[in-house]
Amino acid sequence: MSAAAPTDAPATLPEYPDRIDGAVLKVAGVVVLGAIMSILDITVVNVALPTFQQVFASNPNEPLAYSTVAWTVTAYTLSLATVIPLTGWAADRFGTKRLYMLALTLFVAGSVLCAVAGSVGQLIGFRALQGLGGGMLMPLGMTIMTKAAGPKRMGRLMAILGIPMLLGPIGGPILGGWLIEHHSWHWIFLINLPIGVIALAYAAWALPKDRPHPSETFDWVGMLLLSPGLAAFLYGVSSIPGEGTFFATKVAVPATIGLLMIIAFVVYSFRPAHPLLDLRLFRHRNLTVAAITMFLFALAFFGGLLIVPTYFQEVRGESTTDAGLLMAAQGLGAMVTMPIAGALADKFPVGRIVPFGLVLIIGGMFALTQIDAHTSYWGYILPVLFVMGLGMGGTMMPTMTSALRALTGHEVARGSTLLNITQQIGSSIGVAIISVVLTTGIKNQEIVTQARGFGEAAGKVTDPTQMPALLQKFPKVAEVLAPFAGDMAAGQAALLNAVREAMATAFSATFWVAAFLLVLTLIPALFMPRKIEVSHLAEDNDDADVTPVLVH
Repeated sequence: MSAAAPTDAPATLPEYPDRIDGAVLKVAGVVVLGAIMSILDITVVNVALPTFQQVFASNPNEPLAYSTVAWTVTAYTLSLATVIPLTGWAADRFGTKRLYMLALTLFVAGSVLCAVAGSVGQLIGFRALQGLGGGMLMPLGMTIMTKAAGPKRMGRLMAILGIPMLLGPIGGPILGGWLIEHHSWHWIFLINLPIGVIALAYAAWALPKDRPHPSETFDWVGMLLLSPGLAAFLYGVSSIPGEGTFFATKVAVPATIGLLMIIAFVVYSFRPAHPLLDLRLFRHRNLTVAAITMFLFALAFFGGLLIVPTYFQEVRGESTTDAGLLMAAQGLGAMVTMPIAGALADKFPVGRIVPFGLVLIIGGMFALTQIDAHTSYWGYILPVLFVMGLGMGGTMMPTMTSALRALTGHEVARGSTLLNITQQIGSSIGVAIISVVLTTGIKNQEIVTQARGFGEAAGKVTDPTQMPALLQKFPKVAEVLAPFAGDMAAGQAALLNAVREAMATAFSATFWVAAFLLVLTLIPALFMPRKIEVSHLAEDNDDADVTPVLVH
């Protein structure tokens, strides 16, 4: 990379038209198609978690723990965090088109393997393979798009690339629910095969020929410290829900080793000229503030968001299709504000936009703390999800835009990598925290645990005279069934209602935790720029590999 361009350098940069022309839209089609496939896959799997609890259970009466199947999400995240730091160097070395097509291939191959998984362990492993491809799709796609559009059209570029973020929350749950209900869970992964083949053919035709220009030596020491360190740390953190405590060996050992490796990388990273992850970029105040905001936002919001489809299915008894349709309310809210926020971010300081988006999300999360097993959909839950979607659309894009504006052309690739890894770590920690709170909350509801035990034991009873003795072992169940001694159907309905009410209480308590975590996000957000920022993206553009990443 060359040194920073002199002050008159922008005059010598290539001229880009002001509007998004056909050439850019042609390339955008490739990027959006790959991004839609990747993001849809994340939201589809979220809806499928209760299904995985049943289909992979050895005993139909004992579904797998939620914390176990949540690893199908976590494994994908771990792979993303591991491969993202390598993407910028690999794009320089092998070319963006070639690497993008390899990422598509890995993602599709992982999808097909997920579809034929015979156990939850296999599914988790194949999801990790998917993540290797998915982790490269977004940064590479943004590299390709930014080179095609140029820095002057960044605002409109971000609006185009917001399409997958809109379609993911809307289409993913609906598509996933419909495929599971009317076909099978295998199809939520097999659907990626035809889309991936089309994306590969389109990329081969539409993307310009590669001109690799390796200009930096690979930081092997950094890779050996950071990538395994991130994976070990996130593995330990993600094991907390299953173990129930940080002090369990499965949690403490990998998390501690990973944290020590990350600390060693931080100390080491200031020595080489081109470290795998350039922490020197935190000298940019706006990037630092954006990174902290994104970390806390991902920790609180994505963790809380993960359990909403589970509430619809487990507490309200909705099908996967209906749960997906209900989740669409949030995506519709984001559809309203995301393009507006993108346009406003080009005209107004982001520090005057993001806090308003966060307030909407926080208000929505606090509203979810009041739900029970009978809360009205149209009168309460769906409007709340819509408002949270409005807030999401007004938060993520302006935050990313602020961070990018602080960087010059050759710094954007490294800065976006920092933001993406920050978001992935925050998301993993958030999912772990929320899963622990929810799992513990459900376990603490005696009626839930006793009802499950009673249901399993009652299925083995052949002599009705044994039922009174059995009920003595489950006093909470007996208390609910007592008024319905002569009406078995009414008793079963009452027991189901009591279990759902207790589970709703656990969900409500979990949303309280997510809401208070979201309040913390307001602190760094208040330090975001409150004056119009000058974009530095055009600087050093002659030799920069500009790689902004749309986090998801």
